[in-house]
Amino acid sequence: MLKEIRIHGRGGQGSVTAAEVLAKAAFKDGLVSQAFPAFGSERMGAPVRAFCRLSDKAIRTRSEIHTPDYCIVQDATLLDTVNVFEGIKPGGMVVLNSEKPETVHVPAGAVLKAVPGTRIAMEVIGRPIPNMVMLGAFAGTTGLVTLASLKAAIQERFGGKVGDLNAEAVEKAYKAAKEPK
Repeated sequence: MLKEIRIHGRGGQGSVTAAEVLAKAAFKDGLVSQAFPAFGSERMGAPVRAFCRLSDKAIRTRSEIHTPDYCIVQDATLLDTVNVFEGIKPGGMVVLNSEKPETVHVPAGAVLKAVPGTRIAMEVIGRPIPNMVMLGAFAGTTGLVTLASLKAAIQERFGGKVGDLNAEAVEKAYKAAKEPK
């Protein structure tokens, strides 16, 4: 079981941090994991990508992920400039931070799961940074990592009040993702 995840965001939204936290949560669940960024002309607000692989066996490849099983999209405005569905495997899923999924053209063979990540981040954390929230939505949608491991990885990464608020936001997104729509 090798699952490949591509994370799309904008510079400053914490896409690299999200990949690292997801990998750590998977490791806590007994999986082999790897997380790494795509380097380029990243700057605040520019489109960025990060990658994560999860497996029950050793991961030998180190290349960028061109045919992901899953994509996490932290900013719906990226849909206007980046083909977030590019290369997605048949039956692959895009977990999108959006309150208007009906406006998204989903290619045949792909599945879209929308969660209001920014709204949840603002309600719980008080800042419009949806990276951890979207990990909660991803975990709730896919079941690839447990909520407990995700919250523990967040606490290790952030600690204190920031960790507590992000863990709370993750749980809220996890539950929202499980709700039928």
